[in-house]
Amino acid sequence: MVLSKTFSESDVSVHSTFASRYVRDSAPRFTMPENSMPKEAAFQIINDELMLDGNPRLNLASFVTTWMEPECDKLVMDSVNKNYVDMDEYPVTTELQNRCVNMIAHLFNAPLGDSDTAVGVGTVGSSEAIMLAGLAFKRKWQNKRKAEGKPCDKPNIVTGANVQVCWEKFARYFEVELKEVKVREGYYVMDPVKAVEMVDENTICVAAILGSTYNGEFEDVKLLNDLLVEKNKKTGWDTPIHVDAASGGFIAPFLYPDLEWDFRLPLVKSINVSGHKYGLVYAGIGWVIWRTKEDLPEELIFHINYLGADQPTFTLNFSKGSSQIIAQYYQLIRLGFEGYQNVMQNCHDNAMVLKEGLEKTGRFSIASKDMGVPVVAFSLKDRSRHDEFEVSEMLRRFGWIVPAYPMPEGAKHVSVLRVVIREDFSRTLAERLVLDIIKVLAELDTLPPKNSGKSTSLEDGKKEKAKETEREIASYWRNITKARKIKLAANQAGPSVTVIAK
Repeated sequence: MVLSKTFSESDVSVHSTFASRYVRDSAPRFTMPENSMPKEAAFQIINDELMLDGNPRLNLASFVTTWMEPECDKLVMDSVNKNYVDMDEYPVTTELQNRCVNMIAHLFNAPLGDSDTAVGVGTVGSSEAIMLAGLAFKRKWQNKRKAEGKPCDKPNIVTGANVQVCWEKFARYFEVELKEVKVREGYYVMDPVKAVEMVDENTICVAAILGSTYNGEFEDVKLLNDLLVEKNKKTGWDTPIHVDAASGGFIAPFLYPDLEWDFRLPLVKSINVSGHKYGLVYAGIGWVIWRTKEDLPEELIFHINYLGADQPTFTLNFSKGSSQIIAQYYQLIRLGFEGYQNVMQNCHDNAMVLKEGLEKTGRFSIASKDMGVPVVAFSLKDRSRHDEFEVSEMLRRFGWIVPAYPMPEGAKHVSVLRVVIREDFSRTLAERLVLDIIKVLAELDTLPPKNSGKSTSLEDGKKEKAKETEREIASYWRNITKARKIKLAANQAGPSVTVIAK
């Protein structure tokens, strides 16, 4: 983030216990040290702070991959110094990217002949992929409107209110109106009927979500396509569809091969998918695939020749690491269709174990669907005493990171907890999580209701005590800092880092 803040008034330096065998004085926190320090000290200072981060495998809030095989890890480390944009310098890496694009295009049933080459590109993630797809739709719509002599200054996209924030970013950054279909209680995805009703002559595309962030549910892309085909016939428009398959693109082909959501539907012109989600690669890789070459305007493709040869490029980023592209290729050939199918089936089965365990408690309503991304979203049946946010907070004491949040516009009164089932989340962990949730519920039952006066007074007392402690600590460190400044001034500003001679 560009915006940042300190934790407290005392956070002016970084302290490390074990690094004291190499350095005596602490390093400044927000300014570069004047002098160098031993590599062992730098490592230890950072390592000590990172211990306070959560365990990635217990982070059930994230869809992003947290485990790969050691062989894949080695390929990542061996290629971490390759800049992917130097295609002439690293032609094999470029070839591996092109193979991935073609494999994914075939997985999504792109209309390719035996000798056809798929149209697509690797991105940093689905956010960049969506930006590229959106720009292609906007430019095609603008070109058509200009050719017809019509205004092209008010483009819009129709989506559900459940879209990921990257769609809001695209709309704001590239000046496109975002027309959102509100969800409703019990139906937390975009309603295709209402979406098509909102389409007008300025709609550059309708964005469907294959795997909602909120509850993992697949939107009905087939119904959306059929309704939009009819509207296009009546109006003479040719409004297309983009499928945001960030989470579901590596699930549906393996678990639901008969589900029509991809390029089998004629109005689906582009699809994005996150390789770093159920594509089973560490964070930093996404893909966007176009139906045909005609769906990507040529004027958006740049040609660069100052890196050794003519290289076409269509990305928002320039320099980019090669590691994740190579890791994606490894996963695709290592697992094959059978391997991915096994992984996704295991994820689904473990999600069902968790869902059944939660249902047996009698305390939760399930907001996710059995068919979709292996996500379990659930809410308390009785929120009169305590809510989902308290459950989420108390689960952190056991190491679990389970987010709680309100549903999108139209159902904001509904709050849910959500667990994302990844490859590294086993049945044993699912059963353990249920037991810990039961413990949390039992403890919450012994506490006063969240809205009672007693509870409020207790909270106020805790907050005041915490503030008092913070003031005392801040005062203590201010005095130490002041003393150090006086000492430094007396010694005419000695080195900020003192190396202890061995």
